[in-house]
Amino acid sequence: MDLEGKKVIAVGERDGIQGAAISAVARSAGAEVVLEMTHCFV
Repeated sequence: MDLEGKKVIAVGERDGIQGAAISAVARSAGAEVVLEMTHCFV
């Protein structure tokens, strides 16, 4: 997937995929990560 020039908000979950991992994948696809967070959804 090519995300070149796109802005991304990466919201992850503590027990699932964390926000840092989502933002790393988005950056590798060319996106600019504008917000990255990991929450616990209980």
